[in-house]
Order: sequence, then structure tokens, then C-alpha cells
Amino acid sequence: MLPVFMLFLVPIGGGIPAGVLLARANGLPWPVTAGLYFISDVVLALVFEPVLRLFVVLGRRIRVLARVGAILSSAMARNAAYFSRSAGPITLVMISFGVDPMTGRATALAAGHGVVAGWAFAIAGDMLYYAVLALTTLQLNSYIKNPELTIFIVLGAMMLVPMLVRYFRSKLTFGMR
Repeated sequence: MLPVFMLFLVPIGGGIPAGVLLARANGLPWPVTAGLYFISDVVLALVFEPVLRLFVVLGRRIRVLARVGAILSSAMARNAAYFSRSAGPITLVMISFGVDPMTGRATALAAGHGVVAGWAFAIAGDMLYYAVLALTTLQLNSYIKNPELTIFIVLGAMMLVPMLVRYFRSKLTFGMR
């Protein structure tokens, strides 16, 4: 179980396909695998929250960090506006699903949500992301039967699909004007 957990601690989505396939190869049931991913999110929260708070405190005292904080707050507002007009729970879950849990938590903080609620939204979105990626990985590997190729394809899709969605969305939006 420890190697699977360590893969899930990788801060980008690349640990999910490898961790899911390793868990399946080691006979771990899916609820245990999902539980390990959830625990990795809790560890992330315990590590990231103090860092986030430190930057907030330092941003009040250091002008450069204050500017960076203002830029990030503006970016978080644009993220929230992309999904909805307010930074409510569904919006924050979708930000975490679409970007990452740290961005989801930072957006929740900027919207005034507390630690527990902010991380609950961020982890919920990340668990949805995990579910989509885990199911995709397992289904693809059942056809390909090659874990390395499966991981390569899933990682490639993780990078290409968002770019393609943005491209086609911009073309669709531009065409409607």
C-alpha cells in the first residue's frame, strides 16, 4: 500500500494512473485505493495550508508578495467567474476538479471560506478528478493490457484535452460574436 500512497502524493495528476494500476496489480480493492488517495489529499491540506497562511501574512508586510497576492486574487476571481458568478461550493469543487486542489483552496480562501469548508470543496473536486482518471485508466488498460502505454496515453490526454477544449471553446465563443 505504501508505494501506491507515495505515487498519490505526487502533486500533479501523473501519480493517479500509476497508483491505480499498481494498486490493481497488488490486489488492492478500489475502496482502499480511493481511501489512500483521499488520505493523500488530507496530507496535502496539512502541508499546504500553513504555507498558504504564511504567504497571506507575509503579503501584508512585503510589498512584492502583496502584488503577487493581488495578481493571484485576480486570477482566482477569473477562475471563479469562468465557472459561475459566485465562489460557492459547486464553483469551488469545479475549480479544484479542473485545476488542482491547491488552487481550489486558494480560491476558497480568497472567497472568504474557512479552512475546513475550503479544503472540503477542494478535496471533493480532487476526488471527482481522481474518480474520472482512475476509471479512465482502468478501462483503457483493460483494452491495451500494457500499463506503461496506458500511463503514457492518460498523461498525454491529461495535457492535450484541456488545451483542445480551450481551443475549441475560444473558436466557438469567437464565432458567436
